[in-house]
Amino acid sequence: MIKTENLTKKFGDNLAVDRLTLEIGEGEVFGFLGPNGAGKTTTVRMLTSLIAPTGGTAVVNGYQVGRDDYDIRRTVGILTETPGLYDRLSAWRNLTIFATLYEVADVPGQVEKYLRMLGLWERRNDEAGTFSKGMRQKLAIARALLHEPRILFLDEPTSGLDPEAAKLVRDFIEELKSEGRTIFICTHNLDEADRLCDRVAVFKTRLRVVDTTKGLRQQMYGRQVVFHLAETAVPFVTAVQDQPYLRRVEAVDNKLVIALDDPETYNPYLIRQLVEAGANIQFVGELRHSLEDIYLQLVNQA
Repeated sequence: MIKTENLTKKFGDNLAVDRLTLEIGEGEVFGFLGPNGAGKTTTVRMLTSLIAPTGGTAVVNGYQVGRDDYDIRRTVGILTETPGLYDRLSAWRNLTIFATLYEVADVPGQVEKYLRMLGLWERRNDEAGTFSKGMRQKLAIARALLHEPRILFLDEPTSGLDPEAAKLVRDFIEELKSEGRTIFICTHNLDEADRLCDRVAVFKTRLRVVDTTKGLRQQMYGRQVVFHLAETAVPFVTAVQDQPYLRRVEAVDNKLVIALDDPETYNPYLIRQLVEAGANIQFVGELRHSLEDIYLQLVNQA
C-alpha cells in the first residue's frame, strides 16, 4: 500500500528526510516515531502529495508521488497535528463542505454517519469554534474519513487530549484497524504506539530501525526472567551460570535476573536447579523493557 525508495526532502541546505526506504502492507497499523524536527510530518506531507520530494520515489495505494498526486490526495485521509476547521461554521457544515469536495455520493448520509460514530451528533449545529480540543480532534478525524479512504495518515492523533477523549480516539483507531484499513501514525505517545501498531519505525532524518515492538525488545535486550528469592541471590548465581542456554546471569539484592532466548522451555529446569541448590523462590516474572527505553536508546545513538 505504501512503498518508498530513497525518498529525500531538502529545504535549502537543510536535509529533512534522508533516503527513506520503507514498505507498509495493506491493513497494517504503522507507527512512525521520532523527536520534534525529525522529519516525520515532512514525510507524511510527501506521502500525501502535499509537498514534492527532492529525490527518490514513493508509491501510495498504487499511485506514484509526483505523477499521480491528484489520485493520491483523492484516495487517502489525513489528520494533521493542528487540524484547520472553519470555526464560524457548524460541525455539519464543515463536514458537508469536505464531503462535497471529495465527491462523496451520499453527502448527508456520510456526514451523519461519522458525527454519530464520534459522538458529535447532538452538537452538529454548533459552531466548530465552540468545541473543546477533543471535540475538534474528533471532528477532524470524521473529516478525514468521509470518503472512506483505504489509507489513513494520523499526525499526533491524541496530542493534548484528556484521557477520556484519547481513549475514544484509540478505540476508534482499533475499529478502523479491524476494517482492514492501512493506518500510518506519527506519535510521541509510545505507550499508544506499543498498543496500537503492528510495526514501528524510529526515525530521525534517517530511518534507524523498523520492527514489531516485540522484535525490538528481543533485538535490543533479549528476554530476561527475574527469579524473586526469599534470600539474597548472590550465592545462587553459580548454581545456574554454566548452563549453555543462558546469555547472562546477574544478582540484584534478592533477585536473579537471567537473560535467555526461550524462557518457556528452560524456566522449569532453572527452577529445579535453584530449588535443589536451596533457593526459596517466591515468584518468577519476565522483565519487560518499555518501548520508551528502546526509543530513547535509539534516538540518543542517532
